[in-house]
This record gives sequence, structure tokens and C-alpha cells, in this order.
Amino acid sequence: MKIKYALIAVTIAAFGMTGCDTVKNFLATDLEEEDFTVGQLYEDELVPEPVYVPPTVKVTDPNKAIFSTFEAARKGGKDAKLYAAIEPWMGVPYKYGGTDKNGVDCSAFVGHIFQDTYHIRLHRTANDIQKDVTPIKISELQEGDIIFFTNSKNKVSHVGIYLHDGMFVHASTSNGVSISTINNKYWSKHIYRGGRVAR
Repeated sequence: MKIKYALIAVTIAAFGMTGCDTVKNFLATDLEEEDFTVGQLYEDELVPEPVYVPPTVKVTDPNKAIFSTFEAARKGGKDAKLYAAIEPWMGVPYKYGGTDKNGVDCSAFVGHIFQDTYHIRLHRTANDIQKDVTPIKISELQEGDIIFFTNSKNKVSHVGIYLHDGMFVHASTSNGVSISTINNKYWSKHIYRGGRVAR
């Protein structure tokens, strides 16, 4: 028993002397195949994009652009429950690993909307949400479908919910929960596929 405790003490001391970075590097290397980084769920890239405003919307106050775009999307939408669930989240800031209205990331936001609207629990990360869907082509997207995007390393790292007319709602790294369009230069390049959840 004394030898066992001595080994534990030596191990703790060694990690203490080398610092937390050693532990992080060890764990990150050990779990590299799962693309898991200690303290993070799945990497979202910072995408600097202006707030999207449809051509049909006139915005006099730039601070209300996100909400004006949402109202325009809601008027053209069909699923009232979906928009009712989305509305309280509009403008919530993006927070990596965040899960509430103080700050939320893309997969947590999509998870909340599906839970609140359809009572469906999704996986936690953008990549794992693929397990919950039937893959569909971008041309087959319908209101309430999920859209998957890849990052610069071609890994699925971002998700949003398709609305209509090329618009989707997501937790944007630059604008928080807002609406973007798949015609955006960045999103059109990184869109991967759609996914439909049985409901």
C-alpha cells in the first residue's frame, strides 16, 4: 500500500512541476481521434460576417437588424412553434461551450430549439448531431432541417436550423444567435449537407 501511495504522490508531483499544459497535451493527444480538446466540445471558427438583412427588409436602426431579419423570416415561415422557440434566443451572444441565454454555442442552441419545439434530444456536439439525422441534399432542405458546416480543416464544426429562402438561424461566432444566408461567401463554401430529424 505504501508503494501505491508513493507512486500516486510522485505522479501528482510530476504533473505539478510540469504544469497543467502537460496534462492537457497528454489528454488531447490521447483523444485526438475524437477531435476532443480539453475544456472544449468542438471547435467553431470565428466567422466575421455582417448582420444579414434580406433585400426586402429596410432597417433604420442597425442595432435592431437581427430582430428585423427574424421578423421577416417569421412572416415567410410556416412552423409557428419553431419561430416561437427561436425568438427568445435572438441576439443571445455566442459563447464557446455555452448552454444558456448568457451565452450559447451552435450545437447547444440547436439542441435547445429541438427540445423546446419538438421534444427531441440531440447529441451535444455539431459533429455528433449527424447521428440524429437522415442526411439530405442542400436542395432538399425544408423548414426545421439541420444544416452542417465544415471548418477550414474540413471537419463538421458548425450547425444551424434551416428556415426558408436560403436563410438559417444559428449561434454565429460574430453576431450571436442570428439569421444568415447560405449564399454568404463563407457559408456557401463550407456548407456540407442537410439533415432531417424524424418528428
